[in-house]
Amino acid sequence: MPRGAYTAKQERKADHIEKSYEKRGVGKKEAEERAWRTVNKQDKGGKNEGSGRSSSRSAAAKKGWETRRRNGNG
Repeated sequence: MPRGAYTAKQERKADHIEKSYEKRGVGKKEAEERAWRTVNKQDKGGKNEGSGRSSSRSAAAKKGWETRRRNGNG
């Protein structure tokens, strides 16, 4: 696992999950692997740039916008 590819919060989360697995009797290496897989699944990978509204609209949003514009509701 490359250091610096994750936020401090993600590293703390992985450490906490790893300790939890170790308490249940899972080996050190396996616990670390499971912890990082869990963090990746929850946070969708490493560092995330911003989490606000996307700058581009989805196809459905574009279609709805065009429909509203045509009908005079936009």
